[in-house]
Amino acid sequence: MPIALRTTSQSLSAGWRLAQGLGLLVTGALIVGLFSAPESALGLLWNVLIPILPATFLLSPLIWRALCPLATLNMLPNGLFAARTMPAALQKTLGTAGIALLLILVPARRFLFNEEGAILGIVILAVGALALGLGAIYPQKAGFCNTLCPVLPVEKLYGQHPLVAMKDTRCASCVRCVPKGCLDLAPQKSLHQAIGPGRTSTRWIATPYGVFAGAFPGFVLGYFLTENGPIASAPSVYLEVFGAAAASFIVVAAINGIFRIAPVRMLAGLAAAAAGIYYAFAAPATTAYLGLAPIAGEVLRLVMLGLVGVWAWRAWR
Repeated sequence: MPIALRTTSQSLSAGWRLAQGLGLLVTGALIVGLFSAPESALGLLWNVLIPILPATFLLSPLIWRALCPLATLNMLPNGLFAARTMPAALQKTLGTAGIALLLILVPARRFLFNEEGAILGIVILAVGALALGLGAIYPQKAGFCNTLCPVLPVEKLYGQHPLVAMKDTRCASCVRCVPKGCLDLAPQKSLHQAIGPGRTSTRWIATPYGVFAGAFPGFVLGYFLTENGPIASAPSVYLEVFGAAAASFIVVAAINGIFRIAPVRMLAGLAAAAAGIYYAFAAPATTAYLGLAPIAGEVLRLVMLGLVGVWAWRAWR
């Protein structure tokens, strides 16, 4: 490698490491804020920081995976114990558990995490400890990031056709920490490998990731159609959100069975639908939280829907 190129590569690696360290510091400050100034910390988290993530997944899921503080914690203790190879069956089981965690935790925002900063802080600390522990047992990202992480299903769905080409910035070399479907190694193939052999036929809809993809647009819409409430509202929140998700899955399954659209296009369309629904609601909420005029919310909504449209157009091509 030429000296200049090597220097540039080393500088980029140092820059990513610095960004990862800053990510841990920001997360620590956020957790402190959730206990000491919950209203401000919750507003910043849910109305500014979280809405950025889906857009980065569309650009490239490797952007967030390079910065995610949980990923930093997951890889920090690598090598502490003898690394165990992740069996394919365990990877599938943990992946399904990650989907279940996502479906449980997101509606819980309405009656718990949107307003109870201390409880959210405790959950973040617990998940961080879990990522650390699993990182000590399994190599690289196998223990958490590539299996159990509840954000992984969304990263896989939105990361099918990244707009930006990017390399994995964390793994110096691939050790095949998971048998298949690594998002960092091949974003375009990860979701389809997770679906398995059925990805080339209408049977994709019956797999765990297929069910998730089919239900996800309705799941997102169902969340935004609910409102914050007390813990007693939990049953009604889950009923409404899961009802919308079920309706979404039924419609998608019918379209899949009748029209037999290529799975790769169906999955891309579902990702675009879910992202579009998300920003239709989240963009105005972000500008309102920042105290901007209502027109700013409409502009941001159009910009984000434009990004989703470009992503969808390239994906369908």
